[in-house]
Amino acid sequence: MRRISHQYTLKTISLITFAALSLGATASSALGPVTAKDVVYQIITDRFSDGDPSNNIPAGSPSQIFDGSGADLKLYQGGDFKGITNKVSYLKNMGISAVWISAPYANRDEPINDVQPSGGTDVYSSYHGYHVSNYFRTNPHFGDMQDFTDMVDALHAQGIKVVVDFVSNHTSRWQNPTTGYSPENGRLYEPDRDANGDFVFNASGDPLDYNNDGSVDNLIADPNGTVNPGWFHRIGDRGSDSSRFGFRYKDLGSLADFTHELPAVVEHLEEAATFWKAKGIDGYRHDATLHMNPAFAKGFRDAIDSAPGGAVTHFGEFFIGKPDPKFAEYASFPTRTTINNLDFEFYRTIANVLDNGSEDMNALANFYQYTDTQYNYANQTVTFFDNHDVKRFLKNNGDGRSLELALATTLVSRGIPNVYYGSEQYVEGFGTDGNDGRVFMDTSSSFNQTTRAYRIIQKLSALRQQNDALAYGFTSILYLTSDVLVMSRKFFEKEVIVAINRSPYNTYSVPNLTTSMPVGTYNDVLTGELSGSTASVISAGGAQITGFTLSPQEVNVWSHDAQLGSDPHIGDMQAVAGRAGNEVTIVGTGLDGSVQVFFGSVQASVVANDYNSIQVTVPGVVAGEKVVTVKRGAVTSNNFTFNVLSDDQNQMIFHVQAYTSVGENVYVVGSIPELGSWAPDKALDAFHNPDPNQYWKWFLPVSVPKDTYFEYKYILKDDLGNVVWESGTNRSVTSDPSATGVIDLAEDIFQ
Repeated sequence: MRRISHQYTLKTISLITFAALSLGATASSALGPVTAKDVVYQIITDRFSDGDPSNNIPAGSPSQIFDGSGADLKLYQGGDFKGITNKVSYLKNMGISAVWISAPYANRDEPINDVQPSGGTDVYSSYHGYHVSNYFRTNPHFGDMQDFTDMVDALHAQGIKVVVDFVSNHTSRWQNPTTGYSPENGRLYEPDRDANGDFVFNASGDPLDYNNDGSVDNLIADPNGTVNPGWFHRIGDRGSDSSRFGFRYKDLGSLADFTHELPAVVEHLEEAATFWKAKGIDGYRHDATLHMNPAFAKGFRDAIDSAPGGAVTHFGEFFIGKPDPKFAEYASFPTRTTINNLDFEFYRTIANVLDNGSEDMNALANFYQYTDTQYNYANQTVTFFDNHDVKRFLKNNGDGRSLELALATTLVSRGIPNVYYGSEQYVEGFGTDGNDGRVFMDTSSSFNQTTRAYRIIQKLSALRQQNDALAYGFTSILYLTSDVLVMSRKFFEKEVIVAINRSPYNTYSVPNLTTSMPVGTYNDVLTGELSGSTASVISAGGAQITGFTLSPQEVNVWSHDAQLGSDPHIGDMQAVAGRAGNEVTIVGTGLDGSVQVFFGSVQASVVANDYNSIQVTVPGVVAGEKVVTVKRGAVTSNNFTFNVLSDDQNQMIFHVQAYTSVGENVYVVGSIPELGSWAPDKALDAFHNPDPNQYWKWFLPVSVPKDTYFEYKYILKDDLGNVVWESGTNRSVTSDPSATGVIDLAEDIFQ
């Protein structure tokens, strides 16, 4: 098997790359991680705006995969990097402070033919970016690397952060049920390398034909196994297999599934991710995290954050929600991997309460309450009511007012709010093939900056920036009926009160409500956009909001932005785990000037700070959970829990024969924090059994620190938390010494 040259390290970008960038494709500096004060705008690059018609059908690209009229949503429409660049002012004026763009790198560029059961063939393209062919080239339909860096620079110049969709679970479809299989199915390429093993790029940051073979693409792997066999699992499509094993190790919709347990695959993907980080991006949205080996995911983030530039934002698509039995895995995924989730449970709740009406406001109140306890990092989940994987909100009932309520609710809820492109223009979508919501903005709507939805985003984005209660505050329910919810978002003395009536028909009276807001009159932050009015707080045996009425589909947002002064307050941290030496960001208030940061009792080095944030270097402390505090003089802030990793994370695959009862699962615990430090309740992931005919055979990849001796044992846990330890002495092993190493252990027998 050909391995990627170690001359081009995982943690740095080659000197040739930097030399090339300095000549013309200079990367801008990242603005910093995306936080809950930001509003993210999700863009499918091909479906936003056509800034350069010359790349609609790039040289060598078949014309049959381009439409451009907005009619055939299976084909490319013409949106590109320059189109986003041209709309920066539109985004800035809306109050957008971060954009999430679709995968920018090269994808399979040929027709994908699906034979239909009824006859005929549907032709698809890879406009979405999920059929990766080369991680180190831009998609030519979107522009070249200079166009990409120009776009990043233009967004950064207006204070808008950039999140890139990263696809590390699979390449393109290769078992597609068509009459003609393409040789390109699932294939993966990379640029030319020089004699030192470094990739070679030109002054614009694009690959060069260094070896003069007429191509900048060099085949590195394919799922048929003719080149580098073992890079793909090749154990069939998941289909109806909803087991933990099926989700993680089988093809998803016939997409060629990477073997994340293979060091060469890990190395290639980490190399690709750090390549894009060097372009100055501020974060990653990880595609299909539900289908990834969590041990890979944890090490993957660790490698990215440990590369120059410090920790950036990471969130992923764990597409699941209640009552799915995997909800517990969804809720714990950020803890197990340090990659937070797109909040599909929030989406499901908002859709049911405000769109299809299958649940009432009690469901929304319950959501806030149970996720506060089940989500360890609720303020870092990315909330949405619309995205590319679900039908547009308006597709169900076409009620623009319901969309406005959903938009306002998302923007005032805990988490990082995400707005899907076109929602501000009431885009509905059309068709039924899964592409219906991925409309082309240039042909489906205007870029109108006066719509009510646009104005709602403007006003609530400004409030998130101003009042930290929306970003970091705790949610409490003040009043609740089937149609009405009044809630408080509070961060120390800062408070925002939100009152929502979802009913299109009924007016409701709300009684006096207890509050901690000072006596006075509070204007609706939305200035009546959703029929809101003023609120009065009086002193009547304690502060109370006087009773008020809510007209049909009315929303009020009342803000008390108390000044917290110079005392330090931690709102959140980006990231929540990392190695000693990594740079991480603390956000909150009172963080400027002469402050000290402690991880446990050990003081950390402050790299830079202002009133709202501190960049700090994780100190050399014993690995495990540490309480982070900020101290100014004699005043110490509130606590935040940060997990210090032992070392560079690689993988170890455990195998064990264990006979279980119904409801029991196999876990491994051990002497290192990554294995729970012997605590059964911190055993992070249940073992897998791929063969029901051999139900006693289990396996599990686990993220462990490289070159580390540790001891471990297997345990059985049931649904009630009862634990059975294996007998005998502790087992022991030493992990692989390399950053991407994998040790596949021999099978143990539960004692």
